[in-house]
Amino acid sequence: MRASTQFFFHFLSLILKPRLERKIRSKVIVKFISPTSFKKFKRAVDFVKLKERRNCWRAKPRIGIRVVVRFSRVSLFTKMMPPRPPPEDFALKETKPHLGGGKVSGDKLTSTYDLVEQMQYLYVRVVKAKDLPGKDVTGSCDPYVEVKLGNYLGKTRVFEKKSNPEWNQVFAFSKDRLQASLLEVTVKDKDVVKDDFIGKVFFDLNEIPKRVPPDSPLAPQWYRLEDRQGNKVKGELMLAVWMGTQADEAFPEAWHSDAAFVSGADGLANMRSKVYLSPKLWYLRVNVIEAQDLQPGDKGRYPEVFVKAVLGNQALRTRISQARGINPMWNEDLMFVAAEPFEEPLILSVEDRVAPNKDEVLGRCAIPLQYVDRRLDHKVVNSRWFNLEKHIIVDGEKKKEIKFASRIHMRICLEGGYHVLDESTHYSSDLRPTAKQLWKSSIGVLELGILSAHGLMPMKTKDGRGTTDAYCVAKYGQKWVRTRTIIDSFAPKWNEQYTWEVFDPCTVITIGVFDNCHLHGGDKAGGAKDNKIGKVRIRLSTLETDRVYTHSYPLLVLHPNGVKKMGEIHLAVRFSCSSLLNMMHMYSHPLLPKMHYLHPLTVSQLDSLRHQATQIVSMRLGRAEPPLRKEVVEYMLDVGSHMWSMRRSKANFFRIMNVLGGLIAVGKWFDQICNWKNPITTVLIHILFIILVLYPELILPTIFLYLFLIGVWYYRWRPRHPPHMDTRLSHADSAHPDELDEEFDTFPTSRPSDIVRMRYDRLRSIAGRIQTVVGDLATQGERFQSLLSWRDPRATALFVIFCLVAAIILYVTPFQVVALLAGFYILRHPRFRHKLPSVPLNFFRRLPARTDSML
Repeated sequence: MRASTQFFFHFLSLILKPRLERKIRSKVIVKFISPTSFKKFKRAVDFVKLKERRNCWRAKPRIGIRVVVRFSRVSLFTKMMPPRPPPEDFALKETKPHLGGGKVSGDKLTSTYDLVEQMQYLYVRVVKAKDLPGKDVTGSCDPYVEVKLGNYLGKTRVFEKKSNPEWNQVFAFSKDRLQASLLEVTVKDKDVVKDDFIGKVFFDLNEIPKRVPPDSPLAPQWYRLEDRQGNKVKGELMLAVWMGTQADEAFPEAWHSDAAFVSGADGLANMRSKVYLSPKLWYLRVNVIEAQDLQPGDKGRYPEVFVKAVLGNQALRTRISQARGINPMWNEDLMFVAAEPFEEPLILSVEDRVAPNKDEVLGRCAIPLQYVDRRLDHKVVNSRWFNLEKHIIVDGEKKKEIKFASRIHMRICLEGGYHVLDESTHYSSDLRPTAKQLWKSSIGVLELGILSAHGLMPMKTKDGRGTTDAYCVAKYGQKWVRTRTIIDSFAPKWNEQYTWEVFDPCTVITIGVFDNCHLHGGDKAGGAKDNKIGKVRIRLSTLETDRVYTHSYPLLVLHPNGVKKMGEIHLAVRFSCSSLLNMMHMYSHPLLPKMHYLHPLTVSQLDSLRHQATQIVSMRLGRAEPPLRKEVVEYMLDVGSHMWSMRRSKANFFRIMNVLGGLIAVGKWFDQICNWKNPITTVLIHILFIILVLYPELILPTIFLYLFLIGVWYYRWRPRHPPHMDTRLSHADSAHPDELDEEFDTFPTSRPSDIVRMRYDRLRSIAGRIQTVVGDLATQGERFQSLLSWRDPRATALFVIFCLVAAIILYVTPFQVVALLAGFYILRHPRFRHKLPSVPLNFFRRLPARTDSML
């Protein structure tokens, strides 16, 4: 038994050892499930523990032990682990959908609307009617049209007392849901008790023509109305009926068969697809210089004057002027975000602090932004004087008081050379300046096909069962797109395609999925919000040009009880480049417009301005029809990402450690070289070092050649798929419940005092460690400064004498000799090393710092 078991694991080692040498710091779980495969060993072994002792692999047969093989280079060690359930599938999946009707040529597709699967629809355009007979007592009629196909019934709007109405409405019925072979179009007269029948028209679905864009739209025709027996009656109806796809121009505004389950005109508007444009945002710079001839209410005191500026919901104020008097000076900049069209003026008021909580208005002026100068570069804008108006209250009414004209001197301009940040620069979708004159030509086109989603979770309850009314929103640059809402489906199919111009490859497109809560009277429910299902970010620079990427992305959302997969979204993406040379040239340009570097804004200014920009964008898009609601815009723009999160802090810390891991690995490798762990490698390093010292002109070519070879070698393992949300990188799968509860807490907090106290103590302990690390770094820097500061006169004297001797020796000794001696000393054999610290390190640690002067 023992001999046969050792033979088995010796054979297993011959198989695994080449793989172990290629996989560093990885983990393999070996699980033997079938006990019948071990009958030859006379004993059933379910889980086996492996050990490596020198070159002999031994086994200790046990039952119920799970083998975990970890290798650091070629060494193995075991770890006892209880069996855990398999993790949820958060991986990206490559798919092969039937795009564009299968018209594929390599990676490029050759038909219009080619990044989605074709969906067939029956379109009915009801244009108008004429000569309709009167059915009322007065001889008039209130006509409307019913379009019926099986159980689906669509209605036009009603015209009162009109025998020649014009509707021009389109109805779309999905071919997959057709329940009949006969289309019935009926004209009726709206009545109080029962609607009167006027006439109808029948169409056989087998005889309806097909239309595929870019064919011209089908011309509508006049059809004579028939009664229920098929006889011709008075009145004609103009119709156009055809079979088409979602690429048809009538598709976005059409009434879909899903809308039969939606109540009200607002619900129908909220389920349609739409394209939105963000408002054009400007930075408004207000340089407050001075004021003259102010008239404070109390003449016997020096006024404490400041300027308050208000633009919409934004309010800023200057500091109190140091020049106490009626002619104060400030020369201070105030920055605002303004959006075209400019609806609100800039209101400036000069105020006097007469008491701790009381301010007196000395004058006010309103400046329309339409007449403000626009600056495209850093040239100085001419300053202007503005008269200040003072208002007094007479008999309860505010009236203008004109006694003496106080003035304020300001320089106001709209900054067109900046890019107004409404999203984080790490995943921004647009980096162009505001002024269109400064835009460069586009470098390509981004095409996105939103195909479908599957496995969606129920987001709300209707009629006692869970349901989801899903729609997608995609944002890139100033263009937002919203797909139509698919009613009551956990596997919706949109198959809608959109296109954007690309001006910078280092940008990100964001796609979010939401549940529509405004289809069944949600607006009247008071405060109903669309639920977020998840979002995906795709960086364009990670995509190969002219290649179609078709993947199923996991929709991950972080909840207070942990990360949860809400489903998957199926996307097709293609980035087409018009000029490869122009795109490569973009990598040499600054990321942001030049004004961000010539006249940079402070970090606090950028944070405040970004908050104001997101509020303006959400407010303007919320006024569109159908509205793109505030919660959707804020989720897409990642508002609130700057708030404190223990989980994000851990993730960022481990990101830093991962970046420094390469340097740490190089340091460990060099330490092994210096300690002669592998004598052959150390001798080769000695030879390479001697060559580089004797021929220093080879140093830089060797370094760059080495980097080139590494890049070529890693080309084999280049990423084949675009990146996606990573739960491990985000530490979302291992976050503590209390950390998640803290992350989802409101600001200011709404948690009980004992929980807040516990979190505050935890934060103090973490801050204490950070404080210790920062203090240690400051100590080392102060020791460097004390080398020449004569704070320790003996240490500084020793260092000065050493510098003099070193200067003389280095002057008379060739540099190559010095380099060789220093290199040989560093790479010396461990036999010539001591375990005690070196003399320079001892000398440095004895230098004084300013720690002893701190309280």
